[in-house]
Amino acid sequence: MAYWIKHPSELDERHQRRPTRIGLDTEFIRERTYWPQLALVQMAVGDEVLLIDPLVPGMCEALKPWLTDTSITKIMHSASEDLVAFKCACDALPRPLFDTQIGAALAGIGGGMGYQKLVAEITGTTLPKGETRSDWLKRPLSDAQLEYAADDVEYLFALHDAISERLQAKDRMQWLLDDGERLLASVERDEGEHWPHLSMRSSQFLEADAQRRLLRLLRWRDQQARHSDKPRSWILDNELANLLARTPPADYDAMLKLFGRFPKAPRKLAQPLWQALSTPLADEADAPLALPATDGNKSVLKKLQDAVSKRTAELELPEGFLASRKHLEALLESGHWPSALAGWRQQELEAPLRALLPGN
Repeated sequence: MAYWIKHPSELDERHQRRPTRIGLDTEFIRERTYWPQLALVQMAVGDEVLLIDPLVPGMCEALKPWLTDTSITKIMHSASEDLVAFKCACDALPRPLFDTQIGAALAGIGGGMGYQKLVAEITGTTLPKGETRSDWLKRPLSDAQLEYAADDVEYLFALHDAISERLQAKDRMQWLLDDGERLLASVERDEGEHWPHLSMRSSQFLEADAQRRLLRLLRWRDQQARHSDKPRSWILDNELANLLARTPPADYDAMLKLFGRFPKAPRKLAQPLWQALSTPLADEADAPLALPATDGNKSVLKKLQDAVSKRTAELELPEGFLASRKHLEALLESGHWPSALAGWRQQELEAPLRALLPGN
């Protein structure tokens, strides 16, 4: 049964019962901001579904003990963005975390499965998708919104039971917990991408100096977006960033003239943008460079991918789950083992992949 929670004391009272597990999900809005705006929290507790209004004063403070109580397992599905929403609104993260999407991959059910598909696979129940683009900040929420929101946690216990049984049979429960903690640690550090230029496919076509200029611009953009709470693309779009890095204007006035070709150019931020473009970073000399797709590195990357695919098949994991192309490119470009492949992944992959890198 679903209950609309509109006072923090209702949460406090239920927390005193100390359940061993809860199901969690959130609805948030992030279309016009850098940080997610928490609009609704759904919590499955026993046979109840609590629909919690975080806009009520004191509600986020009442949520915090639930999130930080390590005696309660938090079951979520594809939790990464929800974790950021909790961190922003409650200054807390849900530990320990059991992510059913990660668990389904490790258990051999399927990789990257959405909640509706996984519920159908395990329980046979077909869920509607009708309210995915709702305005969750409006009040009151419609009956259709509330029903949709309740469904998002209604089946988490059934998923938890089925996935846990398969993980224990494969002796992979610790793998799941490790992946969950790594995800939590990433959100907790909130460091952003240290080398964001590597994520832009177009950077491989830039010369070394141009890649370093792009790095300056992307780091500056991220800082501005965080400070102003605006989407990155509202600060500086990728096309203009790439152009400024590839063919930097001779001076500030030339940059302003260039802005005339771009209706969304950040004219109000022109001076700090010019400063960022023309000022070297302290660590940019250490920045790994995106490599063009030459025959040589394409060959090495293909060998790395083949080795990962072989081990993935041996472990009966979904393709791409063990290591993505992006992670392998980072390994090839920097020579350093990516932090995203730490823990059990490193144990499974480091020896065969290291042997394939240039110089080994």
